[in-house]
Amino acid sequence: MAWALTQSGFSASPARFMTTLPGGVPVFLVVTIVTFVILGSVLEGIPAIVLFGPLLFPIARQVGLHDVHYAMVVVLAMGIGLFAPPFGVGYYAACAISRINPDEGMKPIVGYMVALLIGTLIVAAVPWLSIGFR
Repeated sequence: MAWALTQSGFSASPARFMTTLPGGVPVFLVVTIVTFVILGSVLEGIPAIVLFGPLLFPIARQVGLHDVHYAMVVVLAMGIGLFAPPFGVGYYAACAISRINPDEGMKPIVGYMVALLIGTLIVAAVPWLSIGFR
């Protein structure tokens, strides 16, 4: 999947779109979270960072985001995508390890996913949590 995205030039399209967003930092962070949740659900973390990191981190700097803060938001968003049904690879791996049907695991994971989303939004909204202790 990562190879196909690289060869198609797809990764440049979201980057171009994100440079034209109105609304500054908050809108950029929300679009980043949505983008990396989707990427985290279909790609492993390293290919997603390799494909989109060099494109989006300079844009994040241009809008005034600290590199560490932006990196934490990206990692948290990819973590959500990793376990987000119906595509999350981590979700299916956890179901296989625990030997339960993925349909049975949907209800219990909802609370976990809501908590992850709230935590990601808090870290995105309060940069001090990621860069305040440096």
